[in-house]
Amino acid sequence: MTAVQKVAIAGAGVAGLATAIFLAKAGVEVDLYDAQPALTTRGSGITLQGNALRVFDELGVWDEVAAAGKAFEGLNLRAPGPGAPVVAALPDLKTGGPDYPSTMGMSRPDLARILLAEAERSGARVHFGTRVTGVSQTDDTVAVEVDGQPAGTFDLLVGADGLHSAVREMIGIQVSPEQTGMGIWRTFVSLPPDVDRSELYYGGPMYIAGYTPTGDDTMYAFLVEAAQDRSHVSPDEARRIMVEQSRAYDGPWNHIRADIEAGADANYTWFTRHLVEAPWNRGRAVVIGDAAHSCPPTIAQGAAQGLEDAAVLSELLVTRDAVDQALWDAFHERRVARAKAIVDASVQLGQWQLDGVRDADMGGLMFGVAQLTAARA
Repeated sequence: MTAVQKVAIAGAGVAGLATAIFLAKAGVEVDLYDAQPALTTRGSGITLQGNALRVFDELGVWDEVAAAGKAFEGLNLRAPGPGAPVVAALPDLKTGGPDYPSTMGMSRPDLARILLAEAERSGARVHFGTRVTGVSQTDDTVAVEVDGQPAGTFDLLVGADGLHSAVREMIGIQVSPEQTGMGIWRTFVSLPPDVDRSELYYGGPMYIAGYTPTGDDTMYAFLVEAAQDRSHVSPDEARRIMVEQSRAYDGPWNHIRADIEAGADANYTWFTRHLVEAPWNRGRAVVIGDAAHSCPPTIAQGAAQGLEDAAVLSELLVTRDAVDQALWDAFHERRVARAKAIVDASVQLGQWQLDGVRDADMGGLMFGVAQLTAARA
């Protein structure tokens, strides 16, 4: 018998959809509510490491993910300036184990589409255009209000509703994301013929310039700068800024600039960080994924950590017979310190660059994170 028979989930991102799949496949009645009117069809790319790919296999979607994305091994470091020479080719640790590639890039909308389809096939009811607006609890149940109206009584509410989580606020967790001082331009472009893995450029006018293949003919590219208010920049001006800021970078960046000039979108966001200290639950409501922790994408573990949250929480809910303190203690023991290590390391990589630290052991830090994530959550 599972610890829950009926669960509500707020948020149709990676963590929310993964939780819905795991629970619905175990026979749990799942209702997922998302404020967006429909699954987004816009977005750039995402980098997924082996520990994320392992969870996709557990969800039953690995074959679809593998077909939709671009798997590769290793990471190249290039120098800015003429020719953009490769100065280091770094191996990747297979954090998911030998059965999976070390890294994969793919389109965010493609990943969302795959997870949504699997959630619905598994029996989860997904309600777009609906927002969780109220929560009230007893010792054994949680009553959920959606769009100001009662939506039902559940055994558990999972808040997987992102950085600015409404569930987090409603259950009284007073933590919110803070800026780290960096901002990132992103664009989704065609794949240059000489790119077959992620490549990063350190130096030049940007803190980081890089790109990741997301398919046989697509990739996403990004530039990291000191955070600025870009909220009023028009789409044409955003393209112009990204083109101008990338001119110090040669090689494949010439191809990227041509695509941006031809109309590829340029989008801007700030890096943030936050971590909800244990406990992540308040009674019969719990936050996971970006609602519980966020970090800059400097180590590319954001989605992976949300997937691990979903996997661990679901495992405990379907293998135990009560939602009790022992369950929450086990959940927090397996997730909080690991998430904190990822947040701290991701922020540290960015802070070294903000501070101009030239002898920082970036490779050592990233290798330590890889060793951590290679162990199962």
